[in-house]
Order: sequence, then structure tokens, then C-alpha cells
Amino acid sequence: MADHVTDLDLARYDRVYLSPHLDDAALSCGGAIAVAPERTLVITLCTAPPPPETVFNAVAVEFHAEWGLAPDEVLRVRLAEDAAAMAILGVDSVRIGWLDAIYRMPEAYCSRASLYRSPEPDDPLSLQARDLLTLLIERAPRATIYAPLGVGNHVDHLAVFEAALACPPDRIAFYDDINYALTSGAIERRLAEIGTPLVAELVSFDAAALQTKIAAIAAYRSQMAALFGGTTAMEAAITAYHATLARSRNGYAERIWRIM
Repeated sequence: MADHVTDLDLARYDRVYLSPHLDDAALSCGGAIAVAPERTLVITLCTAPPPPETVFNAVAVEFHAEWGLAPDEVLRVRLAEDAAAMAILGVDSVRIGWLDAIYRMPEAYCSRASLYRSPEPDDPLSLQARDLLTLLIERAPRATIYAPLGVGNHVDHLAVFEAALACPPDRIAFYDDINYALTSGAIERRLAEIGTPLVAELVSFDAAALQTKIAAIAAYRSQMAALFGGTTAMEAAITAYHATLARSRNGYAERIWRIM
């Protein structure tokens, strides 16, 4: 287990958010975090640079081009964006330093199609995620641990979801994976795939928290075009989604799921 986590006083946290990538926590849970950042920890998993000998596969090259970043500046830029986003949210955060799928198993995860399916049986992220969750269950006894529901079926999200599903149900909640959850019918398809009965809860927040979330998401400048088509479109999509969930003229909400 990474020293970054084992050195923390995990017992002082009430909420721990597992973010597979640099941006997932802000995208999916930024409103809830903004409401109560104290005693809250964001753990981002896939934050390591690819090994120097890495030969980038076709999808990695495609992503780098979408982000407008050269391979040797991807991590530096994205880590700086993440630091800015976490500062805007005012939350404690730590980066584990594991490899993203496209760098971790470049021969297996070599296309967009191969990235959006069940993880490879020998994918090390599955074991790493289980070990991390075991540590958190033991050393953060007061904390609810928030993991991705796996909407969109990204292998990194699914590996974390599957590890979390095996944990004591009273310690785990699953969040809607944004931006995948913005697609009509995506949540329903994912729930049908899971099979395990889950019950939804809404986490309400006000306009100030919404604006904090939007500002945190906007800090990931390299991702805005690929995810939303730009910052203005992001603000509109995020606002509409959370307003629709809340079903209130003045309120907003994110959704989490618990095992029944």
C-alpha cells in the first residue's frame, strides 16, 4: 500500500471519496464535498507517470491529442489542475500513484472499446483497489467510503466498483459517474448490469456549492473540450443535471447508491 495513505491519520475522516482518475471526485461528488469539506478525504488512484520505456498505444496517443498535451507534460499539467481543483473544494486529498489503464496494460487496453468493459482478469488495479479498501475499512472506522458506480463501464471505474461491492455494505456508497451519467439511460443500463439491489439517496446542496463544484471542474482545463465541448457547455450540463435530480426550483442534488 502506498505510503501516501498509510501515513495518514485516517481515523479522523468521516467521508472518503475514491477517485479513479484526476477529475472524478470533482465531477461526480463536488457538490457534496463543497458543502462539508472538513473531515473529508479524496484519494485519487491513477496518478503515476508512465514508465520511461512505455510505447504509447493508439488510444493513448489519441487522448494526448484530445487534451492538447505532449506525452511528457500530461502528468505535470493534470496534477497541477487537480491541485487547483482540490484547493477550490477546500478538501484534503492524496494521490496513490498507480497507473492509468492505458499506461498500466497498454496491450490489453489499446482502444476505446477495450477501455469500456470488464477489467482483464490479471489487471493489478483490481487487487490494489481491494487492498486499499481493506485498509480504509480498518483504519477509517467512522468513514463512509464513496466509490464509482461504474456508469460508462470504464475499466478503472469498474475495478474500484467491484472491490467496493465486496466490502461491508454499511461502509460503502456508490456515486453517479459524471460525465457518463449525463447520457440518457446510462444509469438505468448500469443498474441492470449490476444486478445487486441498490437504493438511491439524494445529497442536496445550494447554488453556492454548485458554483464551487463548477469552478473545481473548470480547473481541469485540459479535459473540458473532450468531456463537454468546453467550459460553458460544462456549466450548463452540470447545472441542468443537478437541478433535475433535486426537482426543486432553488436546489441542486447529487445521487449516491447504497446496497439494500
